Amino acid sequence: MSTKDQILEKDKKETDDNNNNKKTTTSSQSSKPRSNKFDKVIIKSNGVCYITEGVIGNGSFGVVTQAIVADTKEVVAIKKVLQDQRYKNRELQIMKMLNHINIVSLKNSFYTSDNDEVYLNLVLEYVPDTVYRVSRHYSMSKQPVPNIFVKLYIYQLCRSINYIHSLGICHRDIKPQNLLLDTSTSTLKLCDFGSAKILIKGETNVSYICSRHYRAPELIFGSTNYTTTIDVWSLGCVLAELLLGQPLFPGENGIDQLVEIIKVLGTPTKEQIHAMNPYYTSFKFPEIKANPWPRVFKAKDVPPESIDLISKILLYDPSSRLKPVEICAHPFFDELRDPKTCLPDGKPLPPLFNFTIAEQTSIGQKLAKILIPSHAMNQIELPSPLFPNLAISSSNQSSSSNSNTNVTSNLNSHSASPSTTSSSSSTPNSIPVQSPSTTNNNNTTTTTTTTSNH
Repeated sequence: MSTKDQILEKDKKETDDNNNNKKTTTSSQSSKPRSNKFDKVIIKSNGVCYITEGVIGNGSFGVVTQAIVADTKEVVAIKKVLQDQRYKNRELQIMKMLNHINIVSLKNSFYTSDNDEVYLNLVLEYVPDTVYRVSRHYSMSKQPVPNIFVKLYIYQLCRSINYIHSLGICHRDIKPQNLLLDTSTSTLKLCDFGSAKILIKGETNVSYICSRHYRAPELIFGSTNYTTTIDVWSLGCVLAELLLGQPLFPGENGIDQLVEIIKVLGTPTKEQIHAMNPYYTSFKFPEIKANPWPRVFKAKDVPPESIDLISKILLYDPSSRLKPVEICAHPFFDELRDPKTCLPDGKPLPPLFNFTIAEQTSIGQKLAKILIPSHAMNQIELPSPLFPNLAISSSNQSSSSNSNTNVTSNLNSHSASPSTTSSSSSTPNSIPVQSPSTTNNNNTTTTTTTTSNH
């Protein structure tokens, strides 16, 4: 079978031409309005009682319901996923590793059973909206997403991606639908780690991954040795979409997706193809010249800094793409580092500089002088590997684990010019184990009542 036939064969597996809306998230994004009537389910697990309030999202991997913790009245989202008892759920294992302001937090997990099937339930923080819905609102109103919001969303997304990459985790499904948004504060949280995986050098991974419009070209070329840079490509696609009001590469299938990319970036050279997949040698392309980036955005009033940034992200060669932390340091985001900048309604910006110790380690001294403005030094977590002379305020020593630890120090003025340097598994959501963990099943009960939602 030729390489082209192999790609076409893979493309037949796509049963939904618009699979960008297919996967489950923890926010309300269903195209159907919530019914006035639903089965209210009371779930008791390990001493905690949850009262479900209705379905807020569903997809091929499960269903998400909004629920209330009976004792505290806290609103949460419960993602219910069918569990293959031969495997330990990879999403749960990864979620337990994560603790970041721009990543949806895992509050609890438990197992339930129904008709001899075992389901994993992830209790997640509830975030009311998504970048997808917000951007669609502006698009339908024939208005561009305000630049301040574009900067805020992409900057926070970069922070979340930089954090998971520092742990060796690749999300593998970055898209607007998986970017939860609290519109009251403009705080963004990355969600849906159902496709995420810790990438290990030398181990192969499935190439048929990531929603089509945000799929890196090396995946289309069938690479199984890709890196976390596929997330960076997806990030660049999200940025371009926010600026254009529509997907930059709106392919209708796998082959068409590559055609859309070539129409903008031009035909990849042999060297670029080798960088994406050294084993891909039999496919020939017509010679098409690259479309200059300013021309791609000519119909839109976009800042030149954003075009420059996109040109350094959406590159064929994965190793040439900017790293997430380098993206954060790009001049496009300088406005966010200005202490006078606020939201359009006058409210302060969400936390942007409360870098954890792990984040600071990945930043490095050079970029730190750009990423952490002097007015925000009191936001970083201590003890700081970047600024060892910073002293923890005596009144806050007991809370040094908080990423917003107050600090006191005599700081010299920092200034610098912005730097813009640039195993295959049939069940990608699972990790094989000897036996499933179903301990929580013994402590979980459910009660169903039908109520009317007024």
